[in-house]
Amino acid sequence: MKKIFITSILSLITMVCFSQYDYRDSNRIGISFGVNQFSLNTNNFQTKPGTGWNGGLSMRGNYYNDWDMVYAMQFSENNFSVATNSGFISEDTNFKLSSAQISLMLSYKFIENHLSVEFGPLVQVNGKLNLEKDQENNIISGTTLLAKDIVAISQFNFYPVVGITAGVKHVRLNISYQYGVNNMLGNLNSQNLGVNFKGNPGILNGNLIIYL
Repeated sequence: MKKIFITSILSLITMVCFSQYDYRDSNRIGISFGVNQFSLNTNNFQTKPGTGWNGGLSMRGNYYNDWDMVYAMQFSENNFSVATNSGFISEDTNFKLSSAQISLMLSYKFIENHLSVEFGPLVQVNGKLNLEKDQENNIISGTTLLAKDIVAISQFNFYPVVGITAGVKHVRLNISYQYGVNNMLGNLNSQNLGVNFKGNPGILNGNLIIYL
């Protein structure tokens, strides 16, 4: 994950430098921060969505007539929980997922600088799932698996994204939803755990964007 973080930082610096060099009113750098709700859709175990945070940079530029192109990079911490048993006690085990996302979306402007809708592809790179040390040996309800058995998930995912952005010229609110096409649990199928894993993530984001 350290290599992913360094690569992402270098990409961010490159994006900002390029944007400043070619800055015009039609090219706006955005700084975003907000929250997300992460859901893991799977039949292998019982999950509950959790709330995490987002932070990132974007560049919005004129593309054609009422269309903009939006390039963005976002860092996130996602959370969700899995039903587990600790001895004779049932408890939810929380998993954290750190990720970096790069997206390139088309944006249709209904009202210039005030209201637009976005859609396009997003690529995510992430590390392993993280959980508290004292919950690693919790048994996942309905299975013989331990919580620590499912942390080595797939590290690449592709998401179609749709969203809406509203506000004023320099401050806007963006709400978007993305659904993971790849099997996020697919990497677990190579670890001889005796289970056919399949899970697709869904993420609802709410970000405040400040345009410079």
